[in-house]
Amino acid sequence: MNAAKDDGEVRELPGPLVLIGAGKMGGALLEGWLNFGFDPAGIAVIEPQPAPTISRLVGRGVRLNPKSAQLAGAAAIVIAVKPQAAAEALATAKPSVATSTVVISIMAGRTLQSMAGGLPHGCALVRAMPNLPAAIGRGITVAVARGANGEQRKLADRLLSATGVVEWIDDEALMDAVTAVSGSGPGYVFLLAEALTHAAVEAGLPPDLAEKLARETISGSGELLRGGAVDAAKLRENVTSPGGTTAAALAILMGQDGLVSLMTRAVAAATERSRQLAQ
Repeated sequence: MNAAKDDGEVRELPGPLVLIGAGKMGGALLEGWLNFGFDPAGIAVIEPQPAPTISRLVGRGVRLNPKSAQLAGAAAIVIAVKPQAAAEALATAKPSVATSTVVISIMAGRTLQSMAGGLPHGCALVRAMPNLPAAIGRGITVAVARGANGEQRKLADRLLSATGVVEWIDDEALMDAVTAVSGSGPGYVFLLAEALTHAAVEAGLPPDLAEKLARETISGSGELLRGGAVDAAKLRENVTSPGGTTAAALAILMGQDGLVSLMTRAVAAATERSRQLAQ
């Protein structure tokens, strides 16, 4: 479900929503929540060095770095820092955790077990992996829960679905591959746009036209995929005429050391790095 809305309705939360860390991904989530209509006054951001984009969002009524006493009994705490800062973030979160609080982490590689060690015993936890399109309500998030009751899981789903599609899994071991595919995936797509632009310039097109062609081709093709009626392989077949220009290019891209091989190796490398971050 893509839950992003723009109907002007203010959506109340059952208690304070605390965001710890407002870098690119944390900022994307914050923007998604505000665009969805969550009451800014109910959201607090803990970020010692907010970027100008975060300061702009704070200007919409979000509280920035309030005193810890104002965050007691938070309904949800979302930890969006780099995994190397996990210990500090968990220490910041701990005083605000009540029995009803659900703690949601989007830290790559940080397991539910590792988070539980820095929080009150029995704390409801959700480990989630969103991706950058969350900022425009077009993200996809995969989540796994531990110790969360129905209401806590429902709240976590509500927060995560405010920024796009949410899928829940039961096996946390899958999260490393999820991180490699959808979490890191936007970077692969952006590289494709860069590479296509470069190739277009090499073929003789002016740089501005080359970039526009690459950008619009990739975004438009993505919309066709998003419709879901036809899978990627069939769409590729539909656009490939035997002996035509697309076929000539795909003969290179689908060769033995072509795109499929490269992408398989890339995702494997990202998956392994996610596992290493958990150690």
